[in-house]
Formats: sequence, structure tokens, C-alpha cells
Amino acid sequence: MVSRRTLIIGGVAVVVVAGIAYAATSGSKGGSSDKFTAAVVSDTNGVNDKGFNQSAWEGLEKWGKANNLSKGQNGYNYFQPKTVADYDTQLTQAATAKYNVVSAIGNTFKDSVQTVSKKYPDTKFVLVDEIADKKYKNVASVMFHSEQSSYLVGIAAATKAKEIGDDTVGFVGGMKNQVIESFLAGYQAGVKSVDPNMKVDATYAGTFSDPAKGQTIAKAKMAQGEHIIFQAAGGVGNGVFQAAKDQDATLAADSKDKVWVIGVDMDQTNMGDYKSKDGKSANLTLTSSLTGVGRGVQLITESGQKDKFPGGKTVYYGLKEGGVGVVTKNLNADEKKAVETAKEKIISGDIKVPTTPEN
Repeated sequence: MVSRRTLIIGGVAVVVVAGIAYAATSGSKGGSSDKFTAAVVSDTNGVNDKGFNQSAWEGLEKWGKANNLSKGQNGYNYFQPKTVADYDTQLTQAATAKYNVVSAIGNTFKDSVQTVSKKYPDTKFVLVDEIADKKYKNVASVMFHSEQSSYLVGIAAATKAKEIGDDTVGFVGGMKNQVIESFLAGYQAGVKSVDPNMKVDATYAGTFSDPAKGQTIAKAKMAQGEHIIFQAAGGVGNGVFQAAKDQDATLAADSKDKVWVIGVDMDQTNMGDYKSKDGKSANLTLTSSLTGVGRGVQLITESGQKDKFPGGKTVYYGLKEGGVGVVTKNLNADEKKAVETAKEKIISGDIKVPTTPEN
């Protein structure tokens, strides 16, 4: 909802979803040997989305290589549906291919995972970023305290905004659901901890897979004078980055009118690379809210290997467990100090971050 990162991170799971069009290339006889096998099923954005899905796949790759497995049949693999309508079929193919652990990446999989898991009780399914009903004993739900990492990027955003004289920062969410609202709640709280009067202008795209819509929303925010935008929007966020790069390319690298974007799930620093008007190489990624999807995939897959799979339960990962984090390498000294101080207070319990947004 989900890398090369500064902080890496906590639990997800391993999912197998075999798309009809991808079954041949993915190896549909996944668990036919005595090897423990695993797969992830991405959402429609695919495993090269530079976000949630890519993080999950990179985590599974690390697990596979650590266990001397190869990509494909009798090893580790990914399946990539073309549409949401493919979810049930792909999960079914993953189960019949006998991968031991099948991780569905993203909260849009809930209904499909619950439906298919009933038919294949011997397959361990993982639902990432959503909570399955506890009656499904072969399904483990993996959640992240994303409000905590969002609180930290909110502090960075508000500190930067004050430095440049802004009284409003932006937020672009994908679909409005519990997970994205927790991102917004943490962001709002972090911003308000720096300046109670600062506004957070939040907009939901209603989708995770339309970069053009992200560009449109970001351009509207920039037209209103917003210079810092946090995107928790999947593929929509790619459009937010593009809009900011188009704008910043018309400015000198050190212009006070520069627009900054905050990344999500992975360290998205490289997505902010651009050339300024004066020909300099520059970057507009202020920071990134990290979700440890990849590390989570490793951990939950390992739990299945050790016969400790938490079926019927929900596992949460936060800052304390290394399940979420924040990138600080692009922050200046004041911004970094404020973020690191707040991080320690969240871990110690001195700061309780809300999960429900204002208004």
C-alpha cells in the first residue's frame, strides 16, 4: 500500500498468486519437490513499481537466495495480475502450484485471499496490509505501524515548510481506506507537533494505479503554493514525482520555490533526481516513509519454514521492531535532529501516534 533504504524493516508475508498470463513463466509446479517454496502476488502495479510491491519481491529474493533457491519452479517466484478480476484465479493457481507460502501484497486482496484460502487449507496465505477474519486459520495478516513513520516525515515536512515560510503542506493518498488513513493521521500529528497552526491539505485519488491523476492533483496543490507533498498512493505517487520534477526543472537548483516530495514504502530518493534550469543535477525527495515489506516477507516465510506460521493472527511491526522507518540522508541538520528525537520518543512510548486522521 508497498527497497534500497536507510531503515529496513519488519514483517510481511509470502504470497503466491499466479496470473493466467504469467503461469508459464512463473513455474506453476512451485512446491513439487521437498524444498520449502514461496511466492508473492503483487497488485496490478507489479514488482517494478518502485514501492510496496517491489519491496516485497526484493525481500522474497533475499529469502530465496539465502536458502540457495532459484527463481521459478521449486524456488521463489512472483505473479503479477493484470486486473483485480485476476486475483482469485491467480491465487488459486498459486495454491495448486503448491508453493508453501503465498503472500498477497496489498489491502485489495482481502476478499480474494479469504475466498481462496478456504479451498486450499494446506497452503499458508499471507495478507499484507489488511486484516483477514481470524477464522481463516491458514491466513496470517501482516500490518505496519505506518502512522509512526508518517509522524516522522510530518515533522520533516513541517520543519522544512517553516524554513521556507509555508503554512500548508500537502498529502496525496491512493484509495481511502484504513491503511492510508493511518498514514494521513501520523503525518497530520507530526506536522502539528512542529506547528499546531500548520494545515495539511489532503486529497485522495481514489486509485493506486493512475500516475496521470497524481500529476493533476500535485499540480493543483503546487498552484495553491504548496511546496511539500507526501504521497502514499502507489503508482499515483509516480505522477506526483513527475509533476514536481517538471516544476523544479524550470527553477534554479537552490530556488526557494522548489517543490519537495516525500516518498513512501521504499527509499524513493532516486525518483527525485532531475536537472535544474541552471543545468545542475538536483534531487527533490525530502525523505521517505519506509514500510518494511521486504523484511516482513522474509520473516513470515521463515516462520512458515519453522512451523511457527501465525495463522489466524495479525502481526504488527513498528519502529521498535524495525517494521517501519524514515530516510534522513537528505534532511538538513535541524530537520534530522527533530526527526531522530521524535523517533526515540515513539519507541520509548513517550509519544503515542494516532491512527485516525483529523476531520
